[in-house]
Amino acid sequence: MLGISLDRDLRREGGMGRQRYTPEQIIGKLREAEVALAKGRTVVEVVRTLGITEQTYYRWRAEYGGLKVEQAKRLKDLARENARLKRAVADLTLDKLILKEAAEGNF
Repeated sequence: MLGISLDRDLRREGGMGRQRYTPEQIIGKLREAEVALAKGRTVVEVVRTLGITEQTYYRWRAEYGGLKVEQAKRLKDLARENARLKRAVADLTLDKLILKEAAEGNF
């Protein structure tokens, strides 16, 4: 009885949680998929054995297809740096607007 209510609670809260894959793991899974597809298996069979959804497979293939592990790491690092710089620009723009209003006396 306890196990059943626990399962229901987990489903209600959005499941068991999503697994995050590193770029290295993603590229490895894409390579496994390529090999299996070359052997004549269908995409549905391949993604089931990899433990991912078809949507995830196609998204990963669009983002990481053809990349080497080092290139994928660099891509993620650049995306992280870009997000940090965007936050910095937003903060500085806000500071500038606050100082401008204060200088005009409209506070």
